[in-house]
Amino acid sequence: MSLLSGMTRPPVGFGPGSQTPEPGEEGLAYLPMPSGMRTYEPHLPDLDACAAGCAGMALLERLHAALAGWTASEERHLPLAGLDDPARTLLAEVLGEGEVSVRVARPDGRIDIQEAALAGVWRVREHGADGAMLSEALLVGAFPTVARARAFPAAAEPRWPVAQEGVMNGPAILTELLDRSAAGRPGVPAHAVNLSLLPHTPEDLAWLDEALGTGCTTVLSRGYGNCRVEATGVRHIWRVRYYNSVDTLILDTIEVSGVPEVVCAAPEDIADSAERLGDILSAIR
Repeated sequence: MSLLSGMTRPPVGFGPGSQTPEPGEEGLAYLPMPSGMRTYEPHLPDLDACAAGCAGMALLERLHAALAGWTASEERHLPLAGLDDPARTLLAEVLGEGEVSVRVARPDGRIDIQEAALAGVWRVREHGADGAMLSEALLVGAFPTVARARAFPAAAEPRWPVAQEGVMNGPAILTELLDRSAAGRPGVPAHAVNLSLLPHTPEDLAWLDEALGTGCTTVLSRGYGNCRVEATGVRHIWRVRYYNSVDTLILDTIEVSGVPEVVCAAPEDIADSAERLGDILSAIR
């Protein structure tokens, strides 16, 4: 009989946890692994709400047509003004809430945008300075144009703060970002500076924050952990930070692009949303 055939259980005495640490010696420490990924869960609305919300059903039919006919070069809008409460209830049940939330700050108010559970469908609410809602609409597209168009101040110019003690690579990083930003135009691939891998000091980060300033659009994407995307005060430059499920920063980048791809719905996702909404409508008709 061979040695292997005579083994009835796996060998012990080696591997993780098998060695006794010396007194005062710390064991290996690992970052917690991400968990709790949000996934799509199909949901059929209450049939009584469907019967009462015929206006909502009509709007959902229009939304399905907009999704089915969408192309990458367009954005489709469906105003929600005048909808009654049953129709709004039906919309809320069918659309749900997805992973991406957007806020656009304005001098005279704000714009709140929430992606639906159907990727590529966005609910856009515009508020005045007093908080009152001025308009509301559904939007079909990869990312709301209004959030991209109003992301940066009209006169977005970088500053060059005086370099204090401790500033090392901040000026070189800013020079690279500004060069890429000046060359930015449709079709140019995004350019990212990975601060997690570059040597820098806390003073470098503070200097860059002061140099780039703050924009108007903030995006939070909740998926496998969280991703926070903030427009800076310089056109086409975004701060993109990734966190794991316990809110530990795991990747810190600055990206030069029209809008970071991580917050955009892919064409395949929008096609899938059209199919899913079609299945829901077929089930509740």
